[in-house]
Amino acid sequence: MSTADTPRDVVDSHPSWLSEDELARVRDRVPQVYVQAVPVRLDHLGRITHVGLLLRAMPDGSVSRALVSGRVLHHELVREALWRHLSKDLGPDADPQLPPRPAPFTIAEYFPEPERTGFHDPRQHAVALVYIVPVTGDCAPAADALDFSWIRVAELALDDVTAEMASGHDRLIRAALAHAGVA
Repeated sequence: MSTADTPRDVVDSHPSWLSEDELARVRDRVPQVYVQAVPVRLDHLGRITHVGLLLRAMPDGSVSRALVSGRVLHHELVREALWRHLSKDLGPDADPQLPPRPAPFTIAEYFPEPERTGFHDPRQHAVALVYIVPVTGDCAPAADALDFSWIRVAELALDDVTAEMASGHDRLIRAALAHAGVA
């Protein structure tokens, strides 16, 4: 099927657009563009009641709660990347509600040095556009995630929950809640 024949709502994502060696060389020289999503459940007034977190095995062997996150591919619209990662990580029945004109609520800069910004990615310098995305369907974690759970907003401040998050994701969740007016 040619690009002209591809339906607009189908994203042709070739995750291997660069080989692992090529990607490693690029990561050493150029900041990578990522999208991150804070999946949320809303009440009838549009207030955030829950935040969805994936449970992932990290490269160092630890286990961490994490946001939906992934690279923007070459020739991919940011909106398409956001949809692709939400659909992949939360499953086909998640039903994320992207707004007509998605705009990030913040930008997070990840560095190999954790002290630089507090957002840490040992592989690279990455710039992440971070979105709050309401999700109305049933979520099932992808094969590379161990679990997915909805956490009540009040529980997100508990030390045992924030201790399960790495790379600064706890800070992004607090920023998302503050942006949405949640105390």
